[in-house]
Amino acid sequence: MPIQLLPDHLINQIAAGEVVERPASVVKELVENSLDAGAQTVQIDVVAGGQKLIRIRDDGKGIDKQELALALSRHATSKISSLDDLEAVASLGFRGEALPSIASVARLTLCSRTPDDRAAWQVEANMGVLSAPKPAAHPQGTSVEVHDLFYNTPARRRFLRTERTEFGHIEKWVHRLALSRPEIGFTLTHNQRTVLQVPVAKSEEDQRQRIAKICGVAFADQCVYIERETDGIALSGWIGLPTFNRSQPDMQYWFVNGRSVTDKTLAHAVRHAYRDVLFHGRFPAYVLNLTMDPASVDANAHPAKHEVRFRDGRRIHGVVSQSVDVALKNTRPGGYSVSPVPMTRDSVFNQSSMPLQTRPTSHGVSETLAAYRSMAAAPSSTNARAHGSEVPPLGFAVAQIGGVYILAENNDGLVIVDMHAAHERITYERLKKGFDDRNLIRQPLLVPESIAVAESEANLIEESGETLAALGLIVDRTGLTSVTVREVPALLKNSDIETMLRDVLSDLSEAGHSNRVADAADDYLATMACHHAVRANRMLSLDEMNALLRQMEQTEHADQCNHGRPTWTTVTMSELDRLFLRGR
Repeated sequence: MPIQLLPDHLINQIAAGEVVERPASVVKELVENSLDAGAQTVQIDVVAGGQKLIRIRDDGKGIDKQELALALSRHATSKISSLDDLEAVASLGFRGEALPSIASVARLTLCSRTPDDRAAWQVEANMGVLSAPKPAAHPQGTSVEVHDLFYNTPARRRFLRTERTEFGHIEKWVHRLALSRPEIGFTLTHNQRTVLQVPVAKSEEDQRQRIAKICGVAFADQCVYIERETDGIALSGWIGLPTFNRSQPDMQYWFVNGRSVTDKTLAHAVRHAYRDVLFHGRFPAYVLNLTMDPASVDANAHPAKHEVRFRDGRRIHGVVSQSVDVALKNTRPGGYSVSPVPMTRDSVFNQSSMPLQTRPTSHGVSETLAAYRSMAAAPSSTNARAHGSEVPPLGFAVAQIGGVYILAENNDGLVIVDMHAAHERITYERLKKGFDDRNLIRQPLLVPESIAVAESEANLIEESGETLAALGLIVDRTGLTSVTVREVPALLKNSDIETMLRDVLSDLSEAGHSNRVADAADDYLATMACHHAVRANRMLSLDEMNALLRQMEQTEHADQCNHGRPTWTTVTMSELDRLFLRGR
């Protein structure tokens, strides 16, 4: 065939192949247009999973009569006008592809009214043919109706799933959009049945209620709000406590400048922050917003704008990981007003921790127990209440059971502590403070280890020499596809060096950053802490048990041991009363 220009309608259908994957894609694009138009409320009506009808109505600023036809033209937009605008785009939509692409594969009606117009105006598009604007009854804002999606492209229609499946994808996207914009009210209906209705959420409590409606009450009860700004990068949102974890990463929401995205760098940063407090194979849950200079992030990296590209991914990784890590350090008794293993919603309590006390500095079990004995005995919780003293979050010890668990009483009822898990965390955190990047000592290998790598990996090692040195690895390139490891961190001299180097290279290639060496060191320290922690069947005095409780209240991450197991739980008085049928 000779080279020729494609018809406009065919061009739009080709573009629709990138923009309009399924009904959920239509909902996403149209709702994002509503958000860009300054809407305060958005109504989404869906029939038959979106295959028969998708209607989006908003109360935004609307579209002028003279611009209605232009809005359905290819690459027509009010959001950018130059390359500078594109490089610092802050709006969700900016390509001008969505409306004409949708109109090329469906029957579309666009009706809008601006604040200055006395009446609304409406246009219809069918098979690429656009009608003349005509008056219509409509409040301020815009409505877009999409009928019979893919009616003229039967091959695309055959790839759609069942009505239930397609609506499930729509619901997921509406959830994402509602989480990204708490200041906007959303209503979603399917086959004239209201599925989701969330009002405007301005306060933190209102936002928590929206989180509960979308992510579930369990997550809302076991999440904490974080807000931190570093070097012009602001991170805010909700992170689940380590006790609320998932078998898969299905409750991880990232929003960059209000745009819902999936990004390996961001996911890796959060995963690293949770590394010490989750079981292996479990995933954290979170809803996080990253706000930064739009010029520092490329939103034009994916046809459907699902992904972004950061100008300085390593800096972003560091800010996110550190911010989440700082928030998680407060997961200790009294740090957050949530029990690590809530038996019911009544088991939530909120107490302030005791003033900091001097911690034992020796690492051995016998030395630690001796230090415990030297600490003053704590009064019983009954005497403390009688004298008006503040009862600490874990209360005061009353007994030891089975040589494993400490039983204590606080203001809410019974506290049960796994003494080995608790002491393991205390020892581990103390060891980590003694080994950090400032104390990193490299150990020259007696016999340098030669490793065969791909040429691209060898190139990466040459480019990342300073980064590897900062991790304690001195690696030289000795051939086109070979490298030699000459020095490693002294703490890891007996580890599998080849596997560690390959893991570091994988991280550098994927995220531009690696924590493999630090993680390996932490694993070693965790093993030391486990070996030095007080063992089961070791009988403790009340003084020793109370000292352990006070240290837990002062230790970061004390709600979990090094392996992610909970260290304590609580049974409230109301729960005990129910067990014994009191009050019935």
